[in-house]
Amino acid sequence: MSEQKLPQILTAQHIAKYLGISRRRVYELLQMSEEAGGIKCFQIGLSKRVDKDDFFRWIERKKENR
Repeated sequence: MSEQKLPQILTAQHIAKYLGISRRRVYELLQMSEEAGGIKCFQIGLSKRVDKDDFFRWIERKKENR
């Protein structure tokens, strides 16, 4: 899945498929604070969602902190 094909609002499934990791691991990252390395997210009811721009900023921060 390419960056251009991702919707603006991402689910854990989108993120898992893009990164090639399990949905369970994505949910762990969504539970963590940003300071601890987690992905910034918001809730709609019981569902967690991630803004596409926030997700790619998170990836850039991870690349900078290698």
